[in-house]
Amino acid sequence: MKSHYLLPNKFKKIGWLLFIPSAVLGLLTIINEWEPEILDAMVLGIFVDQLVDYRFIAFIENNILNEILGILVILSAIMIAFSKESDEDEFIANIRLKSLVWATYWNYGILLLAFLLVYNFSFYWVMVFNMYTILLLFIVKFNWSIWNQRKSIVNEE
Repeated sequence: MKSHYLLPNKFKKIGWLLFIPSAVLGLLTIINEWEPEILDAMVLGIFVDQLVDYRFIAFIENNILNEILGILVILSAIMIAFSKESDEDEFIANIRLKSLVWATYWNYGILLLAFLLVYNFSFYWVMVFNMYTILLLFIVKFNWSIWNQRKSIVNEE
């Protein structure tokens, strides 16, 4: 079966090698509010809302560590989620589709609960983490389903 939309299998390993350290460092950065001065830079921003004025486009001083880690987490999670399995076939494609639908339902279920139960600045943090949950939920569900399927095949033999 041809899966033109999937990355080659080798991207899965690269994804894991990038994902684990960038996710751990990202969480530690958020918890400890760590922003090394070496990463302070002038960056182009759109919809810049500063205390005194509002501009559509402006250069601002920003620490880019969060942006670097966020991009690494997203790109590495995409590599993990959308790389072919070594034995990709219609059955695995079906598990992939079911896992993606499941992850989408859960992602938006969490978001609906957040709309009803989380307020003020806490809602901002829910939205920040919600950017990643659909990919993370998909990766967990897909790999869990593949693992269970392969385990049941081994047990039958």
